[in-house]
Amino acid sequence: MPARKTTKKASKKRSVKSSAPDAGPVPPYGDPIRKAIARGDAREMKNVAASARKWMADVQAALDQLDSALKKK
Repeated sequence: MPARKTTKKASKKRSVKSSAPDAGPVPPYGDPIRKAIARGDAREMKNVAASARKWMADVQAALDQLDSALKKK
């Protein structure tokens, strides 16, 4: 049986650094908030708090839209 040829496109692998922080938003569940507090970095705690507040506001707006749609039905 002949060996299978690979193309450049198929053989390229995506490099992912395990130590790199997640670039996406983090939902404000307790663990990331507690870890930020434990590290004691005031700038990080402010960023986590701001991110959590924005996430909660977005969720609240979505819930308000859902309630409004349910009332129309």
